[in-house]
Amino acid sequence: MKTTSHMVEKEIDDRAVLVSLVTQKQKKNELLAEQSLQELVQLAETAGVQVLETMTQNKEAKDTKWFIGKGKVEELKLMLEELGGNTAIFDQELSGAQVRNLEAALDVKIIDRTQLILDIFAQRAKTREGIIQVELAQLSYLLPRLSGQGKNLSRLGGGIGTRGPGESKLETDRRHIRGRIDELKAQLEEVVRHRTLHRERRKKSGVFQVALVGYTNAGKSTLLKQLTQADVYIENQLFATLDPTSRTMVLPSGKEIVLTDTVGFIQNLPHDLVASFRATLEEANEADLILHVVDSGADMRIEQMRVVGEVLEQLGAHQKEQITVFNKIDLISQEELELLSDQGEFMKVSAYRPEDLERLRNTIENKLMGDSKEFRIPANKGDIIALMYRIGEVLETDVDGEDMVFKVRVNKDDYVKQAYLLVDYDQSAVKSELEENEGESN
Repeated sequence: MKTTSHMVEKEIDDRAVLVSLVTQKQKKNELLAEQSLQELVQLAETAGVQVLETMTQNKEAKDTKWFIGKGKVEELKLMLEELGGNTAIFDQELSGAQVRNLEAALDVKIIDRTQLILDIFAQRAKTREGIIQVELAQLSYLLPRLSGQGKNLSRLGGGIGTRGPGESKLETDRRHIRGRIDELKAQLEEVVRHRTLHRERRKKSGVFQVALVGYTNAGKSTLLKQLTQADVYIENQLFATLDPTSRTMVLPSGKEIVLTDTVGFIQNLPHDLVASFRATLEEANEADLILHVVDSGADMRIEQMRVVGEVLEQLGAHQKEQITVFNKIDLISQEELELLSDQGEFMKVSAYRPEDLERLRNTIENKLMGDSKEFRIPANKGDIIALMYRIGEVLETDVDGEDMVFKVRVNKDDYVKQAYLLVDYDQSAVKSELEENEGESN
């Protein structure tokens, strides 16, 4: 058995022993298993739990009845009694039958990693959309496990595993819960409809959208605040930002774009949560550019980057234009800085260094704004002339007879998309330019 002590000074109702099962298959990457357990400690403390001890069980495969095996359950029971624990938190997802068996044997609250993450989301949700998404994810998770939630639901005093939908809803039968799920899905669809309308308005106005994505606590919110000078919530904790936050950012050229912070990712992010938060995560899918923010000092930096890549692939956003931003370089040594990956397009920055922020703004602008192109437009076509200023940086203007000649730096794909969307113009001079650009982008 491998144990580590973690004590918290303040008085907390939930006093837990954390348990991880490492199977023969996972044994090949013990470092990853250890990192996952340490992350579980952070999750538990974020949820307000006093972590008494951690326990690791090495086993060929999971026990279908007891998960960690009958002998290990008896060992866990003694540890809980000695330490005065009232909760056992497992680093893997448990079935309803396993929860029921463990509760009967241990006589404590049983929580798994998925339920713990859902509980944190329930604490963080503030907006109507966030609250709906969390409740939907919790009910979707609990529905097939109702038979294993007996003692959890009957325990008084709340705590982890009882937030969000609440005990009264969870004690109703499956039919009522399914009805509630249907109601939440309908409400979420309405929220999604409004969000989609806002996106379409931004697109029609020619405003570029940039999404910040990354592992939880990578510093996305700090970057958002520093780049936009906006008043946003920042805290050094997991999932400090749950609801998407969009702010206006001004590029060096003076052009305004929309920068959006998204919910942080984590290992084994619950499928129900990804599904429920799809509307929020779609901000990444709809963006013109993705900034993948990485904590430079994280021990499992490469693994965290892999997790983010997997979630982006689930969303269909993995082929979007991306810049990897290694953040928090002011917190690592020169040796560590030199070890950072140099694969692909990336930047090394500190969100608190003005010169780094300026480099990042310039990089974003260069990535969004393509090569300069020259367009000849009849002077009486004010709508197209206005479009030039909305979707690009006008570098030069000139007058040639009845035409105006513009030299514009703008993303070709975006120009073609916006021009055809906003105007129905058939003059050969502009049309030929659009067709030329469209051909180059294909």
